[in-house]
Amino acid sequence: MARGRRLAGSLIGVAALLACSGEHQGPGAVTEHALDPGWERAPDAAQSAVRAENGLPDDSQVLFGDLHTHTTFSPDAFIMSLPMLGGSGVHPPADACDFARFCADLDFWSINDHAEGISPRHWSDTIDAITECNRVAGSGDTPDLVSFLGWEWSQVGPTPEEHYGHKNVVLLETDRTRVPARPIAAPRPQFRAMSFGPVATLALATLHFSERQRIFDYGYYTDALQAVPACDAGVDPRELPLDCHEVAPDPSTLHAKLDAWDTPSIVIPHGTSWGLMTPRGFSLERELAAGQHDPSRQRLFEIYSGHGSAEPYRDWAAEGPGEAAMCPVPTPDYLPCCWRAGEIIRERCERESGEDCDARAQTAQRHYLEAGASGFQTVPGAEVADWLDCDQCRDCFNPAFSHRPAGSAQAATAFASTDGPGGAERRYRFGFIGSSDTHDARPGNGFKEFARLENTEASPVRNGSGDDPVAESRPIDWAKIGTAGRRYMERAASYLYTGGLAAVHARGRDREAIWDAFERREVYGTSGDRILLWFDLMNSAEGPQPMGAWVQDFADTPRFRVAAAGAFEQRPGCPDPVHDALTPERLEALCLGECFHPGERRRRITRIEVVRIRASAGASPVETRVEDPWRVLPCEDAGDGCRVEFEDPEFTSAEGEVAYYVRAIQEPTPAVNAGGVRCTTDDAGDCLEVDPCYGDDRTSPEDDCLADNEERAWSSPIFVTPAAAPVSEATAALPRAAGLSAAMR
Repeated sequence: MARGRRLAGSLIGVAALLACSGEHQGPGAVTEHALDPGWERAPDAAQSAVRAENGLPDDSQVLFGDLHTHTTFSPDAFIMSLPMLGGSGVHPPADACDFARFCADLDFWSINDHAEGISPRHWSDTIDAITECNRVAGSGDTPDLVSFLGWEWSQVGPTPEEHYGHKNVVLLETDRTRVPARPIAAPRPQFRAMSFGPVATLALATLHFSERQRIFDYGYYTDALQAVPACDAGVDPRELPLDCHEVAPDPSTLHAKLDAWDTPSIVIPHGTSWGLMTPRGFSLERELAAGQHDPSRQRLFEIYSGHGSAEPYRDWAAEGPGEAAMCPVPTPDYLPCCWRAGEIIRERCERESGEDCDARAQTAQRHYLEAGASGFQTVPGAEVADWLDCDQCRDCFNPAFSHRPAGSAQAATAFASTDGPGGAERRYRFGFIGSSDTHDARPGNGFKEFARLENTEASPVRNGSGDDPVAESRPIDWAKIGTAGRRYMERAASYLYTGGLAAVHARGRDREAIWDAFERREVYGTSGDRILLWFDLMNSAEGPQPMGAWVQDFADTPRFRVAAAGAFEQRPGCPDPVHDALTPERLEALCLGECFHPGERRRRITRIEVVRIRASAGASPVETRVEDPWRVLPCEDAGDGCRVEFEDPEFTSAEGEVAYYVRAIQEPTPAVNAGGVRCTTDDAGDCLEVDPCYGDDRTSPEDDCLADNEERAWSSPIFVTPAAAPVSEATAALPRAAGLSAAMR
C-alpha cells in the first residue's frame, strides 16, 4: 500500500515536471510612488553647507549614481539566480529601478546587461523598462532618478594579443526611434549559449522541485537566445533586420557601429585589471597603439567596482608567453601564482622524499603559465588555502583578484603612442568613476557593508582540480575543462566587494545636465561611500579648471585646490518615505531590509593623496612615470571636511603632458572582504596561512568577512600640457565616416 502511494507520488511528480514549460521573464513592473521632494533634496542642502564651510562656489551639485547594472536579462545573472547557485530568484529591470529609487536613493543609473544575452524581445523590454522608470521618477528639471539605457560589450580573449576586455555602452537617448535597434555584442558564442540541455534541465528541476519553474524558465531563455540568427557582418547596422544578433569583434568596429546610429553614446572600459577574465600579460597600451581607442567616446574609466580597484600600477616582473614562459621570483610585495604552483609541488615532493623536486617545481611553473587563467587546474588536489595570497597586490586598497597592473587606470594614464594620424600622439584621457557591476539588479549597493552573499558576486562554486594531491603537476587538458572550470571563482570570492559609485558635478538634476558632466569628465569615483570631492587647477588663464579638464599650452607653475568631506554615517533600516512606498515583504526582498539612511555625523577625511603621472610614448618605464603618492596632505577635518592647496614647481621643466589626480581617504570603518584571504603573516610580511572567505557554507552565511577599510574617492585627473608638447590625436582625428567605412569593409 505504502509502495503504491510512493509510486503514485513519483508518477505525479514526473507528470508535473513534464507538464512544465519555460516562460519568458519580462521586465517586471516598477513601483508607482512619488517621492517627497523635500526628502530627495536634503543632500543638496548638506552639500551647500560643506561648500560654504570650505569657501567653494555653489554653481553645481554632486550627484551619485551607478553606470554598471546587470539584471537577469544577462546570462550570468540569470544562471546565478537559480537555486543550485544560492540565487534568490529573478531580478528584472524593474527591480533595478525600484532599488535605485528606494533602497539606494541614487540620482542616476544605467542598465548594462550583457549584449550576448539580450534577444530582440529582451531589448524591447529593456527600452520599455527604462522608459517606465523615467516616467515614474518624474519629468522636467528635477526628476528623483535619471535612468540611462545601455548594455555591456563583453569581449574576452585567451591571450593578451586577442583581449580587449569589457566595456559598458551608455546612451543619452531612450526613445526607441533614436537608439540602436539592437545591442552590439562581442563574439562570445559560448557565453550566449550557457544552456543545460533538456536532460540536465529535467534532472535539475527534479532535484530542486519547488523551484522547477525557474529552471525551466532559464532553459526557455537560453533557447530563445540561440534561436536568434547572426546578423550579416557586411551590412550597415541601420539596414539589418530587428531579429538578428549583431557582433563587433573589436573596439573600433563597436565604435563604428555606434557611429552609424548618430546618437550620443559613451563607452566605459571596466574590469581591465581583473585577473579572473583578463589574461596574464594584458596591457591597455596595445589597444591605444592599434588605433582601437576613440577619445571622443571612451571618456570615462571604471576605476572601482564590486570586483575591486583597477587603480594602481605595480612593477611586477612580467611572465613570458608560450614556450618562453618565465615565472618571476617573488618579492616582498608580490607572490606569483606560477611560483606558488612550483612550491606546492616541491613541498609535496619533499614530504614524500621524492627525487628531482627542483625539476618538478620548474615543470609546475611552466604548466601553470601555459594554462593561463586556468593555471590552478594544473596542480592536482590543490585547495584555495594552498595558494596563499599569490597574484594579489599586498599593499593595494581592495585589490582586484589577480590584479593585472598594465590594465590599471595609472598605466592607462601613463601610456602614449606616436602612431596617430600625421604622427599625432594617441593617449587615454579618462575621467574616473566607480560603479557596482551588480548582477542582482541592485545599483548603488555599497551604501552599507552587510549581506555579503547578496551584495557581492560570491557564489557557492567549488572548482578545484578534484584530484588527489600528488607530487607532480600536469599540463592543462582543455577538452576536460568546461567553461565554468576555467575561472577560479572559488578563490575569487575573497576579493569581491560591495560596489562603488559614480559621482558627477552637474549644473542640474536632469538627464542633459548629468550627460554634460560625463562629456566634460567632471566626474569622480568612490568605493561606495558618498564622499564629497572637489579638485581644481586654480591658475589657468581661463580661470579655475575642474577635475577632468585638459589644459593646454600651460607655462606657469600649476596651483591646485582640493576640498573633501566624508560620507554621513548610516542609520539602521530605512527612512519613512521608503516604508510608505514599499510593503514590508517587498522591502525585505528588494532592499534586504536596509536602505541608504544617512545620519547627522560625517565620517572624517584623514588625508588627501596626490598622484602625478607623466605620460610618455615608451621613452621610459611606466614605473618611473607614475608617482603614487606624489604628495600626502593632512586633512584637518572637524566634521565638515577640509580644504588643501598644493603646487608643482617642477612642471615648468616637464617635456610632456602631466596628469594629476587626488584621493580623499576616509577614517577606517568595517567593510565586506576588506581583508582578502585574511593572511597570517610573518615579520617580513610574507603570507604563512590564509582564512578564505568562501561563497558557500565553509564560511557562515552570517559572516560578512568584515575588516577595517579606508573608504575613498578618486578624482578624475586634470591633464596639463606644456606649450612645447606634441599635437594630440584628439585635435587631429580622422573623420568618423572614415572609421565607419573601414570597419564595415
